[in-house]
Amino acid sequence: MKTHGVDLDKTTATYDTWKGPEHIGEPIPLMQVRIAAWFANGDAVDVFTARMHPSHGDEETAAAEVAIRAWYMKVFGQEPREVTCEKNPKWDDIWDDKTVQVVPNTGERADGVKDVDVTLEKVDGIGEFLGDVEVVP
Repeated sequence: MKTHGVDLDKTTATYDTWKGPEHIGEPIPLMQVRIAAWFANGDAVDVFTARMHPSHGDEETAAAEVAIRAWYMKVFGQEPREVTCEKNPKWDDIWDDKTVQVVPNTGERADGVKDVDVTLEKVDGIGEFLGDVEVVP
Protein backbone atom coordinates (compact mmCIF):
# COMPACT_ATOMS: atom_id res chain seq x y z
CA MET A 1 0.00 0.00 0.00
CA LYS A 2 1.19 3.48 -0.85
CA THR A 3 0.19 6.83 0.58
CA HIS A 4 -0.23 9.71 -1.85
CA GLY A 5 -0.19 13.40 -0.90
CA VAL A 6 -2.52 15.26 -3.26
CA ASP A 7 -3.22 18.98 -3.50
CA LEU A 8 -6.84 20.00 -4.00
CA ASP A 9 -7.26 23.21 -5.99
CA LYS A 10 -5.88 23.15 -9.57
CA THR A 11 -4.63 19.58 -9.06
CA THR A 12 -7.63 17.43 -8.14
CA ALA A 13 -10.41 20.00 -8.57
CA THR A 14 -10.71 22.90 -10.98
CA TYR A 15 -10.21 26.33 -9.47
CA ASP A 16 -10.52 29.81 -10.93
CA THR A 17 -11.29 32.12 -8.02
CA TRP A 18 -11.98 31.89 -4.31
CA LYS A 19 -15.67 31.30 -3.60
CA GLY A 20 -15.42 30.28 0.05
CA PRO A 21 -14.24 27.23 1.97
CA GLU A 22 -17.23 25.09 1.01
CA HIS A 23 -16.94 25.61 -2.75
CA ILE A 24 -14.85 22.99 -4.56
CA GLY A 25 -14.63 22.89 -8.34
CA GLU A 26 -15.29 20.00 -10.68
CA PRO A 27 -12.98 16.98 -10.59
CA ILE A 28 -10.07 17.09 -13.02
CA PRO A 29 -10.60 13.95 -15.13
CA LEU A 30 -7.02 12.59 -15.19
CA MET A 31 -6.67 13.00 -11.44
CA GLN A 32 -10.13 11.53 -10.88
CA VAL A 33 -9.12 8.36 -12.73
CA ARG A 34 -5.73 8.24 -10.99
CA ILE A 35 -7.13 8.70 -7.46
CA ALA A 36 -9.95 6.21 -8.09
CA ALA A 37 -7.32 3.66 -9.16
CA TRP A 38 -5.29 4.32 -6.00
CA PHE A 39 -8.35 3.77 -3.82
CA ALA A 40 -9.21 0.59 -5.76
CA ASN A 41 -5.65 -0.62 -5.13
CA GLY A 42 -6.03 -0.02 -1.39
CA ASP A 43 -3.72 3.00 -1.35
CA ALA A 44 -4.26 5.90 1.04
CA VAL A 45 -4.83 9.45 -0.18
CA ASP A 46 -4.07 12.48 1.97
CA VAL A 47 -5.26 15.90 0.81
CA PHE A 48 -3.03 18.88 1.46
CA THR A 49 -4.37 22.32 0.75
CA ALA A 50 -3.84 25.93 1.73
CA ARG A 51 -7.51 25.93 2.73
CA MET A 52 -6.41 24.18 5.94
CA HIS A 53 -3.77 26.73 6.92
CA PRO A 54 -4.33 28.05 10.46
CA SER A 55 -4.28 31.65 9.20
CA HIS A 56 -7.81 31.06 7.89
CA GLY A 57 -9.09 30.51 11.43
CA ASP A 58 -10.69 27.51 13.09
CA GLU A 59 -14.17 28.03 11.70
CA GLU A 60 -13.06 28.34 8.07
CA THR A 61 -10.61 25.41 8.22
CA ALA A 62 -13.27 23.22 9.87
CA ALA A 63 -15.74 24.13 7.12
CA ALA A 64 -13.12 23.42 4.47
CA GLU A 65 -12.35 19.98 5.89
CA VAL A 66 -16.03 19.03 6.01
CA ALA A 67 -16.47 20.19 2.39
CA ILE A 68 -13.36 18.34 1.17
CA ARG A 69 -14.38 15.08 2.85
CA ALA A 70 -17.92 15.38 1.42
CA TRP A 71 -16.53 16.16 -2.06
CA TYR A 72 -14.29 13.08 -1.90
CA MET A 73 -17.26 10.92 -0.85
CA LYS A 74 -19.29 12.25 -3.77
CA VAL A 75 -16.50 11.87 -6.34
CA PHE A 76 -14.66 8.75 -5.11
CA GLY A 77 -17.04 7.04 -2.69
CA GLN A 78 -14.58 7.37 0.17
CA GLU A 79 -12.88 10.06 2.20
CA PRO A 80 -9.20 10.92 2.17
CA ARG A 81 -7.25 9.49 5.09
CA GLU A 82 -6.15 12.95 6.18
CA VAL A 83 -6.87 16.57 5.25
CA THR A 84 -4.03 18.94 6.12
CA CYS A 85 -1.94 21.90 5.00
CA GLU A 86 1.37 20.16 5.73
CA LYS A 87 3.30 17.64 3.71
CA ASN A 88 4.13 14.33 5.35
CA PRO A 89 7.53 12.61 5.10
CA LYS A 90 5.77 9.23 4.92
CA TRP A 91 4.05 10.04 1.62
CA ASP A 92 5.28 8.00 -1.32
CA ASP A 93 4.64 10.85 -3.73
CA ILE A 94 3.23 14.37 -3.87
CA TRP A 95 0.87 15.66 -6.55
CA ASP A 96 0.68 19.45 -6.75
CA ASP A 97 0.39 22.12 -9.42
CA LYS A 98 3.14 24.28 -7.90
CA THR A 99 5.84 21.74 -7.10
CA VAL A 100 9.18 21.62 -8.90
CA GLN A 101 10.84 18.24 -8.40
CA VAL A 102 14.56 18.20 -7.63
CA VAL A 103 17.14 15.43 -7.88
CA PRO A 104 17.78 14.29 -4.28
CA ASN A 105 20.77 15.90 -2.57
CA THR A 106 21.70 18.05 -5.57
CA GLY A 107 19.27 20.95 -5.88
CA GLU A 108 19.10 20.22 -9.62
CA ARG A 109 15.70 20.28 -11.25
CA ALA A 110 14.54 16.79 -12.22
CA ASP A 111 13.10 18.15 -15.48
CA GLY A 112 16.60 19.24 -16.56
CA VAL A 113 15.73 22.95 -16.80
CA LYS A 114 18.74 25.08 -15.91
CA ASP A 115 17.37 28.12 -14.08
CA VAL A 116 20.61 29.16 -12.35
CA ASP A 117 24.22 29.17 -13.48
CA VAL A 118 26.31 28.41 -10.41
CA THR A 119 30.05 28.07 -9.91
CA LEU A 120 30.69 26.77 -6.41
CA GLU A 121 33.93 26.46 -4.50
CA LYS A 122 34.26 24.70 -1.14
CA VAL A 123 35.76 26.83 1.60
CA ASP A 124 38.03 25.21 4.20
CA GLY A 125 36.34 21.85 3.58
CA ILE A 126 33.47 22.65 5.92
CA GLY A 127 30.73 22.58 3.34
CA GLU A 128 30.28 26.33 3.00
CA PHE A 129 30.27 27.64 -0.53
CA LEU A 130 31.32 30.83 -2.24
CA GLY A 131 30.72 31.49 -5.85
CA ASP A 132 29.07 33.52 -8.49
CA VAL A 133 25.37 32.82 -8.89
CA GLU A 134 23.47 34.08 -11.87
CA VAL A 135 19.75 33.56 -12.28
CA VAL A 136 18.94 32.49 -15.82
CA PRO A 137 15.70 34.07 -17.08
